Amino acid sequence: MDTNDRDDRPSSWYHLMETSVRELLIAQGIVDAASIDAQVADMDARTPARGAAVVARAWTDPPYKALLLADGNAALEAIGLDRGPYKLVVVENTERVHNVIVCTLCSCYPRWLLGLPPDWYKSHAYRARTVSEPRAVLAEFGCPVPDDVAVRVHDSTADMRYLVLPARPAGTDGLDAAALAALVTRDSMVGTGRPHAPTR
Repeated sequence: MDTNDRDDRPSSWYHLMETSVRELLIAQGIVDAASIDAQVADMDARTPARGAAVVARAWTDPPYKALLLADGNAALEAIGLDRGPYKLVVVENTERVHNVIVCTLCSCYPRWLLGLPPDWYKSHAYRARTVSEPRAVLAEFGCPVPDDVAVRVHDSTADMRYLVLPARPAGTDGLDAAALAALVTRDSMVGTGRPHAPTR
């Protein structure tokens, strides 16, 4: 890990602590720099594209969708994806129900499927207001939910993560899984947004 790429701003307390612990672990022979670099590269490779591929598969494969909703971890294993260290619960958005994910304790998030959580997901305002006034929060995200659609808020825990299976956009019947995956956004898998509409 090359720390020389940082700019000239003073290091934060957290950066200094991370650097100190990392260098101590390397000096003691507990880990080596190459394994740390490999872990960082693996984390950087985790993006919402993984989750989007899962959503697109569910949209095009009804038996897979049923498995995903019944057992998220088994569904990931079935297609050779890292199942992650936590129980994955997948909730489906429909015409009658809109789901949104939050972690009121900290920022528990399905990182192995969506990458690092956005800053807003970790903010106190999002964590508190999503529970108390979810419709207002969703409207602020540009994702208003009609009054006749139920909003369900799911609170992640230390050993369980949630993923929203968004509703498939209209007009996508002729699209293959790759084209469908391109429509899936990170926010639609958290519940604060919807997939893109097809451009054709």
